Amino acid sequence: MGEPVDSLISLRAFVAAAEARSFKGAGQALGVSSSAIGKTIARLESQLAATLFHRTTRTISLTEAGALFLVRARRMLDELQAGEAELAEASGTPRGRLRVSLPVTGELLTDALAIFVETYPLVELDLDYSDRIVDVVEEGFDVVIRTGATGDSRLLHKPLGQFRWQLVASPTYIAKRGMPTSADDLPKHVCLRQRFSTGRLIPWILPSASDLRIPASLTASIIDALLDLTLVGTGIGCFPEFLVRDALRRGALVPVLDGDVEQTGVVTMLWPASRYRVPKVRAFVDCISQYNRLA
Repeated sequence: MGEPVDSLISLRAFVAAAEARSFKGAGQALGVSSSAIGKTIARLESQLAATLFHRTTRTISLTEAGALFLVRARRMLDELQAGEAELAEASGTPRGRLRVSLPVTGELLTDALAIFVETYPLVELDLDYSDRIVDVVEEGFDVVIRTGATGDSRLLHKPLGQFRWQLVASPTYIAKRGMPTSADDLPKHVCLRQRFSTGRLIPWILPSASDLRIPASLTASIIDALLDLTLVGTGIGCFPEFLVRDALRRGALVPVLDGDVEQTGVVTMLWPASRYRVPKVRAFVDCISQYNRLA
C-alpha cells in the first residue's frame, strides 16, 4: 500500500479515535478492530515523533500535541471531502459517507430514513443518536437534527415541524399518589426531569403557576430513560406528545393537568452552510423535510 493511502487511513483513524475518545469506538465507526486502530495510531505517532494520546486501561485523551494535530487533521480531511464533493457535484450523484446526529427519540424520522436509504444506495448513512449538544462543524457532522433552533451563523437550518409537551403519569402512580388537580400540587409529587449535558434542566412551562418551583425528584440526560421510569410508575414526566401518544392511547399513561402545559417545541435540521452544495447533504435535507412524520 502506498504512502498517501497509509497517511489517509492514519488521519481517519486518528480523528475517529479523538471524536470517540476510544479506540474501540473509532473501530466501530470505521468498521475495523480496536487493535487495528491502536496499531495505526502507534505508527502515526512514530512517524510524527510525538505522542498524540494519553492512554489508560479504560480511556484515551488527547495530549497537547494531539489536540494541535487534530485541528490540522480535520482540516486535511475536510479538504479531501471538499474535493470529493466537487467531483460528486459534477456527476450530480449523491454518494459517500454521511454523518448525521439525531435525538434519541428519533422515531419520527424512521420512515424518512428508510426512504432515504432505499433511494440513495450509494450513500453510507452513519447515524449518531444522542441528546447532547454537539458542535456540528468541529465534530464533523454533515447534518444534525435536534429539538430547538440555533443561532450558529455557520449553520443553515430548516424547521421540520412543531410539537406540544405534555405531563403524564402511569395509572399505577396516580392510584398510589393521587391525581394533581392544579400545578400547585406538583411539589407534593415525584417529578422526573430531563437535563441538558450542561446540567440545566428542561423547564416545565405552566402559566397558571409561573413562580412555582417544580421539584427535580429524579433527573436524567436521556429522555427515553425518563419515559421508562414514568411507565413503571416512578413519577410524573413531561414529554413531547408524539413520544407518549401510543402509551396514552393504550392506557399505559394518563394525562396530568391536561391543558395547563403551554409548552411547544420545534424539531430543527441543521447543516454547515459550506456543505449544502454536496449532493448527499442536499438529498438528505430534501428527503427528511418531505417524509418526516411532523411534516
